[in-house]
Amino acid sequence: MDKDPRQELREIVGRVRVHLERQQELGLDHTELRWPEAPALAAAARPTLAQVRADLGECTRCKLHRHRTQIVFGVGNPNAGLVFVGEAPGADEDAQGEPFVGRAGQLLTKIIEAMGMRREDVYICNIIKCRPPNNRTPEADEIVACQPFLLEQLRAIGPKFICALGGPAAQTLLQTKEPISRLRGKFYDYHGIPLLPTFHPAFLLRNPNEKKTVWEDMKLLLRHMRQA
Repeated sequence: MDKDPRQELREIVGRVRVHLERQQELGLDHTELRWPEAPALAAAARPTLAQVRADLGECTRCKLHRHRTQIVFGVGNPNAGLVFVGEAPGADEDAQGEPFVGRAGQLLTKIIEAMGMRREDVYICNIIKCRPPNNRTPEADEIVACQPFLLEQLRAIGPKFICALGGPAAQTLLQTKEPISRLRGKFYDYHGIPLLPTFHPAFLLRNPNEKKTVWEDMKLLLRHMRQA
């Protein structure tokens, strides 16, 4: 009999919590934390997004819950062939409860539309579900606390492709410290799913000359999607 995916998720979260507590007891800095090996996304009993959201609950697993307005879980097609994974909610996302709705999100929408799709055709989420104070970069313990739910989101959707937006998203999914400038523009294997890192839309707002770089990445992604 297949294991209940909700029980499996609770066990994953428990292992992550024990791992984090042991690291903290040893006095390790956040930069020294290591993520436990995640189970393959192709596991037989896939959860639904509703189950993952229910298991997340009104999460208090890390310190970010003290400052958030609401959890920003994800939005889009639950059966999407393409998932965009960003870094963390900002002020607009925290207020509206939906990822990528601010200026960076509007630019992402334009990119998606230029690819011949709509936001409703893809799924959009972040590695962190709560807004970090002052929009700072998520810290390692916060990423560890949220990672099991990101993994379960991706298992629930079962996408054919993933696009990681920005360094923190790409580094978390690929478990690397390589900068996004070196990671972007190439495909990597993420539990059997082709993953393409590229620059975050917020970076493009500050560096508009890099828009052409991201568009080259998106054309590469489209070519692979058409061949799949």
